[in-house]
Amino acid sequence: MPVPQPIAADPPGVVPRPWLTQWWLDLAFLHWAVEPRRVAPLLPRGVVPDTLYGTTYVGLIAFRMHRIGWFGLPGIPYLGTFPETNVRLYSVDAQGRRGVVFRSLDASRLLPVVIARAGLRLPYQWSRMAIRARGDVISYAGSRRWPGPRGACSRIAVRIGERVEEPSELEHFLTARWGMHNAFLGRVAFLPNFHPRWPLHRASLLRCEENLVAAAGLPGPLGEPVSVLYSPGVRVRFGRPDGPGDHRGRGGGRLRGA
Repeated sequence: MPVPQPIAADPPGVVPRPWLTQWWLDLAFLHWAVEPRRVAPLLPRGVVPDTLYGTTYVGLIAFRMHRIGWFGLPGIPYLGTFPETNVRLYSVDAQGRRGVVFRSLDASRLLPVVIARAGLRLPYQWSRMAIRARGDVISYAGSRRWPGPRGACSRIAVRIGERVEEPSELEHFLTARWGMHNAFLGRVAFLPNFHPRWPLHRASLLRCEENLVAAAGLPGPLGEPVSVLYSPGVRVRFGRPDGPGDHRGRGGGRLRGA
């Protein structure tokens, strides 16, 4: 088993020349605890479930993507700005790099969906989506269009609560993920990301009607989420994808308590 790097609230390095930039805004983080054996078959070869005290998690993350930009150029205002909802799992590779694996990414702009599917082999889905804010309540809605399964949908509403002044180890584990693992051309690639420390808020779940998690390969009731958080967002910089043995820009270390 790999020895994971430490859980860290701050990024392990910097990206002086970002490959990709974007803002993640108005995020709702919903998480369910699951046994690692349930998600292990859903991960690409070369990574295993990342765990905290023997438990791993399924995340449903709804947010607003804002101004995607490439190679330091200004972000695109229309095609690079759209609602998005992700189903993600938590992974660690043989080098101990902690990351996420996306099982699905629903977005409302067709062109970015096509580019991400063809160029990065990411499981993006074209969906009808909307985000609405009214006072301290924010709502997210989506219904999948292509490639499917058509009709997969989500309706989420949260009430934003007080600022989390000192996030717990679990809250850092679920939100401070400094890379993504993805199967690409027969191997697992690691795409590192860097951003300021998350500004997190407690959130009350007012509504959660969804079948995206089941469509992503995790059927069966998961019960109530064990964690519901909100963040106004951060600006994100991505480095170039690293291969299985590439440690550029990554710190080492050992995990406490995983």
